[in-house]
Amino acid sequence: MCLGIPGQVVAIVDEPKLLGLVDVGGVRRVINLSLVRDEQQPLATLVGLWVLIHVGFAMSRIDEAEAQRTLTLLAELGELTEQELAELADQPRAELHHEAEHAADAASDQERSR
Repeated sequence: MCLGIPGQVVAIVDEPKLLGLVDVGGVRRVINLSLVRDEQQPLATLVGLWVLIHVGFAMSRIDEAEAQRTLTLLAELGELTEQELAELADQPRAELHHEAEHAADAASDQERSR
């Protein structure tokens, strides 16, 4: 089963690599924004928007109400536990950076194959 977690884009950290910082329940993480960007707009227009995140990628845009409903449901189902959020927060920065680079490389490969 694939699970998308809602997060809010709070900053762009590397525009050429299409990387942004998202907040998921108070935990901030760098993710790839290539799948939700509008090529006609600067990447900064994504700041403040809510996205569904899966394996380091923002998969789609969602509205805030849907994000809140999903977060509430996940909390009720026990999928998004305090321990999981703490583990996310404790992940070493080097590991996060490596994940971000890997995500950016994958996005570049995907764009080249188009």
